[in-house]
Amino acid sequence: MNLTIGTAGHIDHGKTALVRALTGVDADRLPEEKRRGITIDLGFAELRLGELEIGFVDVPGHERFVRNMLAGAGGIDVVLLVVAADEGVMPQTREHFEICRLLGTKAGIVVLTKRDLVDDEMLELVGLDVAELTENSFLRDAPVIAVSAKTGEGLEELKMAIEKISREIPARSDLFVARLPIDRSFTIKGFGAVVTGTLAAGEIAEGSELELLPAARRVRVRGVQTQGRTVNKAAAGQRTALNLGGIDHSELTRGMVLAEPGAVEPTQMIDTFLEVVPNSSRPVRSRQRVRFHLGADEVLARVHVLNDAGEIPPGEKGFVQFRLERPVAAFPGDRFVARTYSPQATIAGGEVLDAHAHRHRRRELSATDRFLDKLLASRQDAAERCRLFIEAADESGLSLDKLRAKTGFTTAVLSNALKGLVESERVIRVNGQAITADAFSRLRERTAAFIKTAHARDPLAGGAPRETVREGVFAFADPAVFAGVITDLLESGKIVAENEMLRSAGHTAEMSGPQKQVLEDLKSIFRADNYEVPKLDDAIKEISDKTGTGPAEARKVFQTLLNSNEVIKVSSEFYFHREAIDALVSKMKEKASLTPDRQIDVPAFKALAGISRKYAIPLLEYFDSKRITARQGDKRRVL
Repeated sequence: MNLTIGTAGHIDHGKTALVRALTGVDADRLPEEKRRGITIDLGFAELRLGELEIGFVDVPGHERFVRNMLAGAGGIDVVLLVVAADEGVMPQTREHFEICRLLGTKAGIVVLTKRDLVDDEMLELVGLDVAELTENSFLRDAPVIAVSAKTGEGLEELKMAIEKISREIPARSDLFVARLPIDRSFTIKGFGAVVTGTLAAGEIAEGSELELLPAARRVRVRGVQTQGRTVNKAAAGQRTALNLGGIDHSELTRGMVLAEPGAVEPTQMIDTFLEVVPNSSRPVRSRQRVRFHLGADEVLARVHVLNDAGEIPPGEKGFVQFRLERPVAAFPGDRFVARTYSPQATIAGGEVLDAHAHRHRRRELSATDRFLDKLLASRQDAAERCRLFIEAADESGLSLDKLRAKTGFTTAVLSNALKGLVESERVIRVNGQAITADAFSRLRERTAAFIKTAHARDPLAGGAPRETVREGVFAFADPAVFAGVITDLLESGKIVAENEMLRSAGHTAEMSGPQKQVLEDLKSIFRADNYEVPKLDDAIKEISDKTGTGPAEARKVFQTLLNSNEVIKVSSEFYFHREAIDALVSKMKEKASLTPDRQIDVPAFKALAGISRKYAIPLLEYFDSKRITARQGDKRRVL
């Protein structure tokens, strides 16, 4: 079994000495740390207890280095809350404890260090101080063990407590795609770029391809190490070192994330559930600028409280949107901490609910709160969380890739969740999009109604053009959803498609007596054996003058010939009868078959059709566009 343990506590309370006594490793690796005698940045060590492999993350205790502490605290399974027996609970003890609580740390052990410096009475007083701090928290029933890194007292008891707690820690969820928040990067001569972090989810294997975020840069894993050993792959919860190919060390920084390619979309707008710490000096207010700590990253952000008051008082909870000043990689369920911009202090923390949110209008706040409340309640229900995001997408629908980015679930988890939702008829899969059955039904009904309205508005139009329907009903929907609804209506017999026109089943154009006369006159102009047709504008004027109808009415009647495919548009000016076009194509192919190169020039085409150049050129260009002919210099090859 693998376990990641992090230290927490005030400066000079013996965190690094404790890790050294347990593991034999001095986690202070920087020359400045050794010179000054304090921990400045994260330190790492390993310990094996029987079958248990432990990765230690040692954090700095000075208030100036809380940002470094936060970079390592997010991935731990167990915290060792270190309190010096000769000093008791101090300011950074409290802040580190609050940070661990806000990050959702589920288990821990209280370690009273420097046991050799105090008597039993002092030890008891410090124990009472700690009990008051941890009351009603995740450390309420945690073991309290007094140790001395100098004499070794209590170390074996601490190791036994660690082994015991390891058996009680639930396994990490296997719902989510692989990702590694980077908390350290460096280079090794002969190997190149190396990054380390606690693997948040999934597995990473040697030879696999990953995506570096938020830069969206592909890299290759050349080697994997855990517990200081080279392995084929690392699993969720393990301290992991990756040797990366395809990138230089200078391009890697703390706070970046390595993830399964295409699984994560960087974001700058996040909806969250927020808890304000009880000892905060003021409420968290809208438009407040804060430092947002997510994984190993820190980014500046603006707060937007999602309630009418625009603030959340100390000790209270609520929903908040963070608008970040640069993109980050985030998933629902990720824990975060918010600190004041200046002077820096921890004021709140919570859980990411929607990592790809949009701006909320004031009138939407009630609906937004209901949605976020449902997301909060659906933590362990993959199908319900998928349904909620699909429902929120409404008529737009969500692709599998978008849904994966929204939830962080693996493709297998998503497929199983969607399968159940489809079988229960709550969700429909259409052309790669997932959409609720209700939204699909609404679009279906509105589409049919839109086409009926088009009939009522213009009985001769023969329905509505596809593009007009798309713009009128599907302005906010994915094109795949539009295609799916049209296909469903066609297959169910509700509508009929004629070229680019959509009409209700059973609808026929109803013409008045004068309109019928216009139709017959137009047919006589565009008859099947006529290649020297007038320009459309001239034909419309001729018919209008003859019948006394207006040009607009004559054009409507002409449109019925186009809709029925009886007349073909060759250019913006010239239209020909379908039978005339078909006959001309047959003549061309017959003539081309008599020549080896299957070529025909303009003079030969004019002679074949018995037309002037005025008609020949538009017809040949039309045939080119339809791939009936292909231009080769001054000639055409009949295809």
